[in-house]
Amino acid sequence: MRLGIISDTHGMLRPEVFEAFEGVDLILHAGDIGPPDILTALEAIAPVKAVWGNTDDFDIRALVPEIIETRIEGTDFLIIHGHQLGSPNAASLVAAYPKAEVIIYGHTHMPLLETVDIVVTVMNPGGAGARRFDLPASVGIMELEPGIPPRARLVPLTAMDEE
Repeated sequence: MRLGIISDTHGMLRPEVFEAFEGVDLILHAGDIGPPDILTALEAIAPVKAVWGNTDDFDIRALVPEIIETRIEGTDFLIIHGHQLGSPNAASLVAAYPKAEVIIYGHTHMPLLETVDIVVTVMNPGGAGARRFDLPASVGIMELEPGIPPRARLVPLTAMDEE
């Protein structure tokens, strides 16, 4: 199974996302979505599991939960925006959610892919919407196969000096 991982669109769905997510089976959105039409556009690519973030209004909060704990292809996932922990990092997320094997989060706009304790994968795909903090826009791709650890990579959507 191939997953498209996205966060912090803030109402902007870049055309590069459609190319990056070509062939994904499921999209996980880690919050700060923007208006509901962002989810509709993503659903044209693949089914979407999404959580709301701290900037999402009540339209989005009525559609998606704050946190998702789910099993995908035999792996326990946690999807969270991360504002609940202030400025989250891999260690604080693993400490708060020790049963998760894969943790997907957003909020910081800082792309991160880290393996913790050789077992847990923590991914922040970075911000996919308007550029913030001089970071390029990015998303993530994760491959799941039974019996082997998840394989994941970060995919830049823009260069460092591009808006």
